[in-house]
Amino acid sequence: MGDTRADDDRGDVVTARVLVLGGTGEARRLASVLTGRPGLSVVSSLAGRVGDPRLPEGEVRVGGFGGPEGLAAWLRRERVSAVVDATHPFAHRMTASAVQAAREADVPLLVLRRPGWQERPGDDWRWAESVGHAAALLPGLGERVFLTIGRQGLAAFASLRDQWFLARCVDPPEPPLPPRLEVVLDRGPFTVDGELALLGRHRIDVLVTKDSGGEMTAAKLVAARRVGLPVVVVRRPPLPDGVPVETVDSVEDAVAWLDALACRRP
Repeated sequence: MGDTRADDDRGDVVTARVLVLGGTGEARRLASVLTGRPGLSVVSSLAGRVGDPRLPEGEVRVGGFGGPEGLAAWLRRERVSAVVDATHPFAHRMTASAVQAAREADVPLLVLRRPGWQERPGDDWRWAESVGHAAALLPGLGERVFLTIGRQGLAAFASLRDQWFLARCVDPPEPPLPPRLEVVLDRGPFTVDGELALLGRHRIDVLVTKDSGGEMTAAKLVAARRVGLPVVVVRRPPLPDGVPVETVDSVEDAVAWLDALACRRP
């Protein structure tokens, strides 16, 4: 990482400044590991789309940067040494913006993405290329649908009138929405027993989810497997085309990448 010497609030000399684009459990764990390291200043950036986010340790910045140009200017102004994009696997616009900004500012960038989910014996999965594709697959699969795709994806189901929907979100969704909809405001981690009870209470016969990966929300897949429900899984968007992007799938590997950059620092 490049030399960005400055003094932090404790009076220690800061030789590297890292921006963590966060909002995920991996981003919080990475900030926790890095915060307090001698010579290192860590800023976690949250988009501000969740009303009551779980905040990471250390310095936190909430809100957008004004597109890739604004982010690039911020990286230069703050003399950032490295960027770790640890946003949600479906935050493809943020990732594309980060890739462009890091290239313009000549700052090393790493993408930290947890592994996706894998089908197991007994699963009945249908893969969808988008949320809209998932909506198109529903006719014939079931009439009582459990949506766990986030509030911003509900508009894709607004035209479906033959299905009843249960949507689980962290914050209340905004129109357009399916006409037959019940919303549950909740966030993980969830348990298998809890998911089984929810599926039974609402007589759910099909589950729609994104391939977010991770353990916090995987219990619904186990529950669906146990009761034999079909699951529509939306594939992850690809990384930006045309630009080589380094990726890792664990916090430990992200820390190792940052340590390797520090070893190459002049």
